[in-house]
Amino acid sequence: MATGRLMRAIRVSEFGGPSVLKLQSHIPIRDPAANEVLVRVYACGVNPVETYIRSGTYARKPALPYTPGTDVAGVIEAVGDHVKIFKSGDRVFTTGTITGGYADYTVASQESVHPLPDNLSYKQGCAIGIPYFTAYRGLVHKAHTKAGERVLIHGASGGVGVAACQIARVLGMKVFGTAGTQEGMDLAVKNGAHKVFNHSENGYTEKIKEATSGEGVDVIIEMLSNKNLNADLQLLRQGGRVIIVGCRGPVEINPRDTMAKESSIIGVSLFNATNNDRAECAAFLFTGMEAGWLTPVTGPEYPLEKAAQAHEDIINTPGATGKMVLIM
Repeated sequence: MATGRLMRAIRVSEFGGPSVLKLQSHIPIRDPAANEVLVRVYACGVNPVETYIRSGTYARKPALPYTPGTDVAGVIEAVGDHVKIFKSGDRVFTTGTITGGYADYTVASQESVHPLPDNLSYKQGCAIGIPYFTAYRGLVHKAHTKAGERVLIHGASGGVGVAACQIARVLGMKVFGTAGTQEGMDLAVKNGAHKVFNHSENGYTEKIKEATSGEGVDVIIEMLSNKNLNADLQLLRQGGRVIIVGCRGPVEINPRDTMAKESSIIGVSLFNATNNDRAECAAFLFTGMEAGWLTPVTGPEYPLEKAAQAHEDIINTPGATGKMVLIM
């Protein structure tokens, strides 16, 4: 077991900018409790929500000090006494951690741990958790999408965007995407989008309308609602739904824009998913891993000591290309 051993971990002792992410080298490795596992972390995904939590602006604030990170991939080092489905040496990924993933080791509840197939790398494994579970929750649990519907993924080249492209395509939808660079547009097409538009260009929304023969789209998966929500409402067809995945501030809209088409604006938060919701999502995603269509795309990589730079870049760098990853 891990008693007495030390590890590196990013610690946050106060809320603020990226500089509050401090690497410490003498953090005790905690033993897993009865229903927990200890994972040796090889890669940890960086998610935009972690920057909001770190800044202190998110609705849920962890007790200080804390270590960020939920999406890790690695090898089980030790298991608690009541854990029967995992053993030391198993390759796994997580959809949540107890002690934080920006670290050499993390403790997670066994309900948040999933087998990582041999055909996926650790970098790909840490790109599954929040992105794919969020994309499935948005498309299926919240938007109630149906085969044949048109879905617009507004920000299709990032972690959630790529996941949404792959899932929407396999569910039989007509998939439109947006990205801010040609590289991002190509990535979205490669991962399931039928048509992709450059949201950095003036007039791109008119091109989307033209691509739907003026009818609009049924569902929009929205990564930056504070910028795009007003325009999104103009792109919907009758009964359309905007699914809010990301937001960085307030936005002004005219509620009348929802009335004529009886459209809906629906928020998504994995924190509210029940155990049954998560189990359903996991079962669907494991089918995708077995069938080979679930192939996470990773983007920029950073060593653990560059976590602050990763937080800076994930917010300020235009044109996401896959999931940002910390490598241990």
